[in-house]
Amino acid sequence: MALETVIFGKKTVSDLFKEIYDNSRNKEKQINALIGELKPLIENIGDAQLVVPMIKEYLDVGVKNDEHLIKLAAIIQRMDGNGKGETGDYISPEELAKLLEQSEELGKGLEDRHEK
Repeated sequence: MALETVIFGKKTVSDLFKEIYDNSRNKEKQINALIGELKPLIENIGDAQLVVPMIKEYLDVGVKNDEHLIKLAAIIQRMDGNGKGETGDYISPEELAKLLEQSEELGKGLEDRHEK
C-alpha cells in the first residue's frame, strides 16, 4: 500500500503522517497549558495588554497546527483517489519533507516561546 512506501531513510509515509499528527496533538496540549498558566496573571487592564498578545500568538500556533492536519487529510484524499481510478498526483517526497520541516519549525518556535 502507498502508506508503507519509504520516502527517505527508513521513514514511511505512514510514519510521517503519525509524526505530524502526534506533533500537532502535543503542541495543542502545550498551548493549552501555557494559556492556563497565563490566565491567572491577568489582574487588571495593564496586565491584559501584556498577556493577551502572548495568548494570541499561542492560538496562532494552534491554527497553524490545524492547517498541517488539513494538508495531511488532503494528501490522504489524493492518495486514496488515485487508488480508485481518479486523476491526481501522489505527493512528492519533496512535498512530504517540506511538510515535516514546517511541522518541526512550528514545534521549535513554540518551545522557544515557552522557554522565554
